[in-house]
Amino acid sequence: MKKLMLLSIVIVAITSCSDRPTLERDVNQIFMPVFKDDEPGGVVMIVKNDSVVFSHAYGLADMSTKEKITTKTLFNTGSISKTFVSNTILALSLEGKLSLDDSLLKYFPDFKNPELAKKVRIHHLLTHTSGLPDNRKHLLDSAFLIIAKDGENFAPIKLNDSLLFEPGSRYEYSNPAFNGLALIIEKVTGRKWQDVVKEKIFDPAGMKTSVITDGPFPETGVSHAYLKTASGFIEKDYGEEPTFPAAGNGGVWSSAEELIQYEQAIQRAAFLTKDIIEHSRTITEYPNWQSNEKPFIGYSWFIETLNDGSKMISHTGTQGGFYCDYVSIPSKGIIYVMLCNIPVQQEPKRTQVLEVLRKYGWLN
Repeated sequence: MKKLMLLSIVIVAITSCSDRPTLERDVNQIFMPVFKDDEPGGVVMIVKNDSVVFSHAYGLADMSTKEKITTKTLFNTGSISKTFVSNTILALSLEGKLSLDDSLLKYFPDFKNPELAKKVRIHHLLTHTSGLPDNRKHLLDSAFLIIAKDGENFAPIKLNDSLLFEPGSRYEYSNPAFNGLALIIEKVTGRKWQDVVKEKIFDPAGMKTSVITDGPFPETGVSHAYLKTASGFIEKDYGEEPTFPAAGNGGVWSSAEELIQYEQAIQRAAFLTKDIIEHSRTITEYPNWQSNEKPFIGYSWFIETLNDGSKMISHTGTQGGFYCDYVSIPSKGIIYVMLCNIPVQQEPKRTQVLEVLRKYGWLN
């Protein structure tokens, strides 16, 4: 697969030359009513078979400086960050530095209940099926969480003396699970996990400007996030929103261009083998599953089967005023990325975009 060279790629029509202008019009009609030029906004990119077929930036990255958003603007990607932590764990497993079947007790011998820690395996953290309660709000106040990094966010989890359910039997989304995974990366490598992600993921994918929160986020070179109130816009990111410094669950800052490169690097097996990529993007089905809800998640990725049987792989990200969406339909050659620095509901916009792509036959 050809590597995406940012926006130097020539935009080409996939079905016919007449389709592209009308597709651009239809996708623009989804987003233009949401964003204004003098307010926070977002960026949307769509790729079909390695060609950029839609690329548009809306609004301001910074209300103070009036800097405009571009496809190179760095946004906090929120929980899309979990996929980077997951892929780094998988890379370390391929190197034999850890096993996905390792128990938490191996890495966190200070668990209050060692028997509980023995039950939970690394793969349970990757699939949000650990059963570990998120007890942070009971033990940590919001002022502390404004500055608490991964270690401080995972510390309360080690104090649990019981599970919500047996590992692998149910799904419950867990942010601190990925704080724990980030700490495991550090324990295995003896290095800051952010540096390991850069080496294992960013560099092979050519993500030269993407960064990861490690204490205060960069004051320049990134967008700021906002909420709209009756009196105007208020900033809602690092320093205002609790858990921003807990980077394992939401610390990656990237651009639309570089997230496209990330997905393309995954598909060409730039940092993982094809077998482990396929396994990570296949729904994990545990033999002791007891939920009425069918499994729908792989190793951090959410997986859905479309009407025609094709697999859609995705992850959303929400943190403070950042709202993001990342979608890949490999069998159709489709990648869709939406990054916003103001709340925009991801799933409804995704549905509308997919409807447009279906209208022009690009999901056939």
